[in-house]
Amino acid sequence: MTDLVTTARRIATQAHRGQVDKAGAPYIGHPERVAGHAAAAGGDERVVAAAWLHDVVEDTDVTPDDLCAAGIPDDVVTAVVALSKVPGQSVDDYFAAVNRHPVAIAVKAADLADNTDPERLALLDEQTRARLVAKYVRARGLLAHPHAPAG
Repeated sequence: MTDLVTTARRIATQAHRGQVDKAGAPYIGHPERVAGHAAAAGGDERVVAAAWLHDVVEDTDVTPDDLCAAGIPDDVVTAVVALSKVPGQSVDDYFAAVNRHPVAIAVKAADLADNTDPERLALLDEQTRARLVAKYVRARGLLAHPHAPAG
């Protein structure tokens, strides 16, 4: 594991401490799995680091400035910001921001892979599962292909 990935993992682990996912499991398992998906898909250290950090700006008190101060490179911070939903932001605007950044595209593809894992979805009640499946199908349609040029 590179220094960048180790730093990203440490930040994410501290930031998500005490949080749980929709199934009641420790939330840090999600960024860990997303980082694993990103690495398995051939993502470099920037992609894997962004995968660890993809929810910290949106879901914790960590700011982009905090990430920069911790030594996270600007392009990784930019990807994390693109992956962070802004209150009132439309789904189309969110994916337009993600699709402008190759690292963000790769991380979002890994995020969707984790979010649509049948074993994880099976832990949810039927109504929540149906709502999330519809959301993720739409998301996959809006996401640029991870290996296509961003634009």
